[in-house]
Amino acid sequence: MQNQQLPFSRREILQASSAGFGYMAFSALSTEAGQGFKNPLNPRKPPMVAKAKRVIFACMRGGPSHVDTFDYKPALAKNNGKTISKFKGRKLLQSPWKFTRCGQSGLPISELFPNISNHADQLCLLNGMHGDVPSHPQCFTQLHTGSFQFVRPSLGAWVLYGLGTQNRDLPGFITIKPPTRVGGAQNYGSAFLPAVYQGTPIGQLGGNLKESKLSNLRNPELSKKDQRQQIDLLQSMNKDLRDRRPNNEQLEGVIESYELAFRMQGAVPEVMDLSGEPRHIQDLYGLGNPRTDDFGRQCLLARRFAESGVRFIELTHANWDQHNGLKSKLASNCGAVDQPLAALLSDLDQRGMLEDTLVIWGGEFGRTPHVKKPDGRDHNSTGFSFWMAGGGVKGGIRHGETDENGVAAVKDRMHFHDLHATILHLLGLDHENLTYNYAGRDFRLTDVFGNVAHQVIA
Repeated sequence: MQNQQLPFSRREILQASSAGFGYMAFSALSTEAGQGFKNPLNPRKPPMVAKAKRVIFACMRGGPSHVDTFDYKPALAKNNGKTISKFKGRKLLQSPWKFTRCGQSGLPISELFPNISNHADQLCLLNGMHGDVPSHPQCFTQLHTGSFQFVRPSLGAWVLYGLGTQNRDLPGFITIKPPTRVGGAQNYGSAFLPAVYQGTPIGQLGGNLKESKLSNLRNPELSKKDQRQQIDLLQSMNKDLRDRRPNNEQLEGVIESYELAFRMQGAVPEVMDLSGEPRHIQDLYGLGNPRTDDFGRQCLLARRFAESGVRFIELTHANWDQHNGLKSKLASNCGAVDQPLAALLSDLDQRGMLEDTLVIWGGEFGRTPHVKKPDGRDHNSTGFSFWMAGGGVKGGIRHGETDENGVAAVKDRMHFHDLHATILHLLGLDHENLTYNYAGRDFRLTDVFGNVAHQVIA
């Protein structure tokens, strides 16, 4: 980009601003300075054939018990009560819930998910998942960024960096009710990627989504016209600096973030207003039912954001850390997400969107089939389950296995690096070539690891 000779100096801009007459001059200046500007959020054609255009990730924070949900272990029932010496004499505990073979594929799914089981032929169960550390902060951060040792860009930020966004008036990456702990903003941050690729949080975990709004969306002191004048002034100075430092990508991120924030004032409230949804759609997602209302709103918002062109959407449901009270707490959690998630799959499908929307469900790890307390399971990062649907994955299959009791992944093992590589591949991105040069070296989401699970791709 060539440096442009601006018609006003910075001092003249500031003098004109303080004198109170700047709008026309600054609008012209902003337009002239912006010639040749390339929006870093412009949609980009993926280098490979893409099966999916967008991702919806339903994150179950705390670690859902795989042996009670999507990893059927008949041998665990036979071995119920037996002691495992290598786990300090702990006893195996069979699942309190029955598994039923569902759909034409006969996928075994727990009775805890009666609605999702109706979508068995669309589900790809990943039963060979594994991580590195059975600790919430480390494993949760690794799930989201690929690393728990260093600050790295989040999965959503990498997706946005690789593909751009399809709606210039909305954020390309939205996270709904993210946790403030276990990594906090790092889970949706951009780290060394330009700030424009970081996620936009709506609400926070533990709050009521119905009452949550996007922060600072309204300016209580300035009208929209006055805000436009103010932004034009700031942008003229930003663009002046950018033209003198053309290789500073952070400046382009700042410039676009101002414009995006201004445009969002009109677009975001409209998308977040669920009152216009037909009653049967609201009922489908469980709105109005105290058990399903909050997560139902998350799922319905996810569909609306996806429909509006948002590239990556993350939903969060908490308290899956059942060290005790397994029977009551796990049943409560599953009951809160089962209907909304099934509704999301149905809604996307009937709108023709499921085929190019990758829906993912899972948490930072699973639970142990052996127990210390009679009604609870502990952390287990050596083997657990995710599932995917839509977005070019095979439906009605189980990929990967844990051992007969569900302790560790033993076949077609899938690490978070492999999961990330597969997600990027479905979006048409090569995880080995999606890199960003920082501090003298090329970085990527999967570091030097990751294998695409081609067996799950349709």
